[in-house]
Amino acid sequence: MRRPASRLPAPAGSAAAEPLLECLPPVLSPQTRLVVLGSFPGVASLRAGEYYAHPRNQFWPLLSALWGLNLRALPYPQRLAVAGERGLGFWDVYASCRRAGSLDSAIRDARPNDLGVLLLRAPALRAVAHNGAESARSMRVIHALGVAVHRLPSSSPANAGWSFERKLQAWRLVFAAAGLA
Repeated sequence: MRRPASRLPAPAGSAAAEPLLECLPPVLSPQTRLVVLGSFPGVASLRAGEYYAHPRNQFWPLLSALWGLNLRALPYPQRLAVAGERGLGFWDVYASCRRAGSLDSAIRDARPNDLGVLLLRAPALRAVAHNGAESARSMRVIHALGVAVHRLPSSSPANAGWSFERKLQAWRLVFAAAGLA
């Protein structure tokens, strides 16, 4: 389990008062055809050392519905194996940041990941899908890689404006276009 990095706290009330958090390592392989890019792992994910660990995040239920599996019933390493076998990888746009809680709107002092390494680590990459609006801010970086770029409705529980069924329709289109549905 990867623990967030921290530095000495800054004076109360400053943006730097929050510890510096580090993202999880990328889940990529030479067979990865689609990468879902989030913004930065939430508190539950950082604590667990697992992507999309919050029980109300719809990432794993969306994949389960797309692939006709119950991924939540599998241990995390097996979920990663299933995703990898199907050509799916994931990562986040930010390598580190300061943030109180899990909301993207609370992200401060963000340092981006080097998204240019995606093609080196995933040479079969066909497309990148941004999981939510904050991640989508880096779409221009992905466009420069020469792969298809999509914006997905966020799987976060904070995205209550979209029903699960509506999210599933959007995700299904992107996964089908990348050959993963």
